[in-house]
Amino acid sequence: MYDQFLRYIEKEHLVAKGQRVLLAVSGGRDSVALCHLVARAGFPFAIAHCNFHLRPGDCDRDEEFVRSLADSYRVPCYVAQFDTNSYASDNHLSIEEAARNLRYAFFEEVRQHNGYDLIVTAHHRDDTIETFFINLLRGTGISGLCGIPARNGNVVRPMLPFGRDDINRYVSENNLAYVDDATNFQPLYLRNRIRLQLIPLLRQLSPSFDTTMQDNIARLTDASMLYGSAVEAVRQRIVFHGDGRVSIPIDELNRLSPLNTYIYELLRPFGFSPSTAAQIAESLKSQSGKQFFSHTHRLVKDRNLLLVSPLVGEMADDIIVQRDSLRDDVATPFVVPVNSSCLKLQVKSTFAYPPHLETDEAWFDFEQLRFPLTVRRWHHGDRFVPFGMKGSRLVSDLFSDLKMSLVDKENSWILCDATGTILWVVGLRAAAVARVHPATKKVLQCRFVK
Repeated sequence: MYDQFLRYIEKEHLVAKGQRVLLAVSGGRDSVALCHLVARAGFPFAIAHCNFHLRPGDCDRDEEFVRSLADSYRVPCYVAQFDTNSYASDNHLSIEEAARNLRYAFFEEVRQHNGYDLIVTAHHRDDTIETFFINLLRGTGISGLCGIPARNGNVVRPMLPFGRDDINRYVSENNLAYVDDATNFQPLYLRNRIRLQLIPLLRQLSPSFDTTMQDNIARLTDASMLYGSAVEAVRQRIVFHGDGRVSIPIDELNRLSPLNTYIYELLRPFGFSPSTAAQIAESLKSQSGKQFFSHTHRLVKDRNLLLVSPLVGEMADDIIVQRDSLRDDVATPFVVPVNSSCLKLQVKSTFAYPPHLETDEAWFDFEQLRFPLTVRRWHHGDRFVPFGMKGSRLVSDLFSDLKMSLVDKENSWILCDATGTILWVVGLRAAAVARVHPATKKVLQCRFVK
């Protein structure tokens, strides 16, 4: 397993010589095996652990074990404590989603603040297969059937070639101590039910199930790349942005086939599900005025157009931009409608330094950003550190200096990172956070289009 581990890292170019890595360690078998393999390979590493306080007693036991594990390897150990239930409730998320958001935000913060190059997780082949079935059962497009990528920005997963049986064997052969999460053996969540009930049955039906699924996911990943390029070409041609909303001509939609699929992919950035996309496709035959809603947006059929705009209210004030929404060097930017304008976000790996910025534009070092980003309305008391200045200042003072009207102030927006730190008073002034520098390899270009 060790030799295959090294070959996979080399084949996928996951970790370069001399890079410092931060291991995400729960204390279970998978992450314990990851620690052993990374230490054996000689990569400089540290350990990061999250205590979600979801299992009284056990979570503290796991934290203590991970701290001892780090001591045994003589490496730093970073631990975060979270009130996961409160965070999930406040943000209208499931416990699984809340834990995932908290986990990756913490890992990225540790990585940036302590100079680590990569975050390494212990996701393996069984996790990929489980994710495939989770997305399949919940409803998804082709991208949701591609499993877990070996690399996603600063996160790498060198254990994807191995199944749970391979890892158990390695742990046993090397007499590695670990802790078990008892909830993994209870059908409390969909992932657990798939792991404990569905996949064992499929393995009985097909002895080559794991290999077949691995091959299927690889083919689907290749197909998704071709499929995505075709969708982006159509998006660029028929999706228009302006006046704070998105418009799509119905005549253009009716020329597309398969219609339901195109509608879903074109509307997916605004949170519309496959089932809602099917209802929207059916509505093209009906009279004007029909409305559909996602968590963040409203779609209205208005004569010969579909009009998409942010919801008025709490959800419209907090528009979340996940790292996965920003694909490298995609010709069409990710668009966030704001009032009668829009914010266009685009990742670029080819650019000139220093940047020659246009009006209403800001650039940030993509690898230094803490995701997810949030686009929200400004609040009284907001404070930021303007680029080129020492110390912080109130956003309201910036407005006063610019002699902005009350209406303009009310319609002003802020771009923040995962910690709430202001990156940009949109269209007005960028902060001294994640600035582009000569060593920057990838930038996030942000443009405010009125």
